[in-house]
Amino acid sequence: MSRDLIGYGAAPPVVRWPGDARVAVSIVLNFEEGAEYSVAEGDDRNEAVYEVIDRLDGIPDPCLQSHFDYGTRAGWWRIMETLARFDAVCTVSACGRAVERSPLLAADAVRRGHEVSAHGWRWESHARMQESEERIAIARTVRAITAATGIAPVGWHTRSAPSANTRRLLVEHGGFLYDSDDYGDDLPRVEPSASGRHVILPYAFDTNDMQFQHTHRFVRADDFAGYVLDAFDWLWREGAHSPKMMSIGLHLRMLGRPARMWALERILEHLRRRGGAWIARRDEIARHWLDCVS
Repeated sequence: MSRDLIGYGAAPPVVRWPGDARVAVSIVLNFEEGAEYSVAEGDDRNEAVYEVIDRLDGIPDPCLQSHFDYGTRAGWWRIMETLARFDAVCTVSACGRAVERSPLLAADAVRRGHEVSAHGWRWESHARMQESEERIAIARTVRAITAATGIAPVGWHTRSAPSANTRRLLVEHGGFLYDSDDYGDDLPRVEPSASGRHVILPYAFDTNDMQFQHTHRFVRADDFAGYVLDAFDWLWREGAHSPKMMSIGLHLRMLGRPARMWALERILEHLRRRGGAWIARRDEIARHWLDCVS
């Protein structure tokens, strides 16, 4: 796999965001609940990433399972209503199996004007997948999202590491405009592909509510909001001279807890006051970038 350690360097592309915004802000809402591994539902293991300390191997774990349930039962509605109050759009990065089990939520996202992109069939890494297995996972995910929303997804993001084949398989499948399996920049880039040009939209794990987990890097809502807004303000300053992009990663079962919801409200309030932010879906950012670098 090729690796570019320089990127745009000191010469970023001459691109302006709509409304002459300084920063394109991408809110990504991860919808994974129902796609995690669960012995109770026939898998050989339980999901191991969450706040629960005790791990149950080989037997059902109703404690962990109900923590995931919280995301779709309560977190979804809190987050969606908060976004609506600020007229903010997001990209719902959805696992195919999660959508298949809760199609109401995917349809609700589209009704509200959000994008539903693909986040794998299960909530799992693709790093060790065989090519034939990965082709099936991509196709199943696309079918599930299309069936629930009437719109085929144009974006993809793999949990953790993709395989060496993932990007090529997305292009070969057809219909994918971009993927977000990259963490190496603050700007998109375009790669030529067999079907035209494929956009790589960077994602981020630091401006992400996943940091509430395990290490307790974020404890209170202000920790998360403060970190995200420090990042935005710095990019806002740089954005006076060249375009910048920032991703804010959210999860239904993580941010959707009442004490953490204040973070989203404070972030959106600050972006509104500061100005210069284009809060956009990832498909919108990808298409705009393609138009500008043509």
